[in-house]
Amino acid sequence: MEHVFVTDSRGIGGRIKRRIADFQVQEVSKDGTLREIRVFTDTEKRELPKEWPSAERPAGREQLHLTLEKFNLDTNFAIQLIARMQGTSRKRIGFAGMKDKRGITCQRISIWQPDLERLKNWKSRYLDLREAEWREERIELGDLWGNDFNITIRDLEGTGTEEELRHAIETCFAQMRGGIPNFFGEQRFGGLRQTSHRVGREFVKGSIENGVMLYLTATAPGEEEDVALARKNLAETRDFSRASNEFPVKYRYERAIIHHLCKYPRDFVGAFKKLPKALTYMFTHAYQSHLFNEVLKRRLAEGIGLQPVEGDVLEDGIVAAPLFGFESKLAEGKPGEIERRVLEAEGVQLADFKVKAYAELSTKGARKKALLVPEDLRLLEIAEDDYYPGKRKARIGFRLTKGNYATTVLMELMKAEGNTND
Repeated sequence: MEHVFVTDSRGIGGRIKRRIADFQVQEVSKDGTLREIRVFTDTEKRELPKEWPSAERPAGREQLHLTLEKFNLDTNFAIQLIARMQGTSRKRIGFAGMKDKRGITCQRISIWQPDLERLKNWKSRYLDLREAEWREERIELGDLWGNDFNITIRDLEGTGTEEELRHAIETCFAQMRGGIPNFFGEQRFGGLRQTSHRVGREFVKGSIENGVMLYLTATAPGEEEDVALARKNLAETRDFSRASNEFPVKYRYERAIIHHLCKYPRDFVGAFKKLPKALTYMFTHAYQSHLFNEVLKRRLAEGIGLQPVEGDVLEDGIVAAPLFGFESKLAEGKPGEIERRVLEAEGVQLADFKVKAYAELSTKGARKKALLVPEDLRLLEIAEDDYYPGKRKARIGFRLTKGNYATTVLMELMKAEGNTND
């Protein structure tokens, strides 16, 4: 179903994430502390003076809290690098939320009983660790208020004068302050290939093999030629030994699955378990997110919108749409009809979310607010685009509470269908 926009301002178009520093994410802690980006730019890594606590931990304080700033790195991979440097399990490292890969991001992490000398002496081109202090508590997923975004939108062509562009942005901001559909952003669905929810659908339908093969072989325009060819060859031949030689080394997750299948060609569940647990859960969650988006789109397309109507389930007075699972209870009335039709269109039932062949992928279900209200929307700059000569760029900022996506705001502003990176 086509994307539905709720603001009537003229879309500004454009592209995001052309440069790494175009997408900056600063975590906001529960107490309101902003974890500021201070080290990375597109062209350099600044060296800041650092103070380290004593290696003798205060009684009862076994968790070292640090600020992690990263450049163009996936959160899971960053944690893996730190664990490898420490010579320890990644389970000892806690963090509050996943951050975008393509960008500069800053957040707090915790490490249980780390080797402090290794931390002091470690150097990385793509990571910086600082502001260390001993604490009692581990940082867990969800231990944050949200995130502050600073984003540059480039290649703004046909937007009229600078004043017309400014007017379009500020008009859209004014309308967004009343709330916009709380769609899950494109990164929830797997970046360039947008396959995560499709893999999740196969798992929910009970076909682990189809899901694993889709994860390994689905291609997308713009993917690097060598890996696209490796995926195509594997799809055609199902020769895992050949694939283990053809998949580039940096595709570590695919290679881990393929190496297992070289030894056990029918053990698709065991193969997928070679991925980090946190990653495997993402696929059924991505499918839930896809269905959530479809419910919101149908509500908008059929005219009931996102304000409460008879039969709705509410959370803090706001419509809560389903993240379907095997224990989900559907809404009543027209909202419930829409929820049922979304499931019927997909050919799935609630019971299917109890994945018998791979129990860890099962999900009970929940609900999520259907309306997102961005905070502190601000136009920071309109300038000539140094990346696209003759074009303009706009730099904007805003804050979102945890679990919400910057691309949701960007799509409404840009009036962009699908991937805003294009």
